[in-house]
Amino acid sequence: MRTLLVHGFTQTAASWDPVRPHLRGAPGETTALEVPDGLDWDATVAALGDAGGRGRWVGYSMGGRLALALALQRPDLVTSLVLVGAAAGIADPAARAERVAADDRLAAEVERDGLDAFLGRWLAQPLFATLPAAAAGLDARRAGNTVARIAHQLRALGQGSQPIYRDRLGELGTRGVPVLLVTGALDEKYCAIAADLATAIGSHARHVTIAGAGHAAHLERPEAFAALLD
Repeated sequence: MRTLLVHGFTQTAASWDPVRPHLRGAPGETTALEVPDGLDWDATVAALGDAGGRGRWVGYSMGGRLALALALQRPDLVTSLVLVGAAAGIADPAARAERVAADDRLAAEVERDGLDAFLGRWLAQPLFATLPAAAAGLDARRAGNTVARIAHQLRALGQGSQPIYRDRLGELGTRGVPVLLVTGALDEKYCAIAADLATAIGSHARHVTIAGAGHAAHLERPEAFAALLD
């Protein structure tokens, strides 16, 4: 089975390196993809599909949102779906507009202060309080990103810019696409989101938590995460 891995915001394809040694199967059957630069939401999803092809799609956070979009836009390419700490869009118009504005402010911050300062603040958020510094891959984030790349992802690929997929999740269940929703047990916000997504998808969805892990569960406990994919 081919497995396609899509990284989260501020990361690169190299962020999956701690997970890949624990995955079963030949190395050539697993490909970590780079989220392309400079494209809008729909074009980014299409480009990822073209680059990855057909298989099991695994995405973390921003990468999970993109993988979910691909499963809805190109169902021929997605045999199954694994979403780690991902969401289906912000339905409330006021909250959505607030998120767009907040992401634009963050983009302006990185443009003003530079990449290093922004990454330091980003990883200092409570969301990543349980992520050890050694597992955060700060050097790789610095090496693989630019100010323009981060600002673009905030403005074009943020949750405020993402289409709302909540009402379409039942399509995955109707088509019988297996969906595994993974969250760290300590990530209360995304545990609630995953439970809601599982309900909306139906019987082909399963929500699993990883004990002792937070939002970046696949980095905090890569072996336990990989075991869920076997």
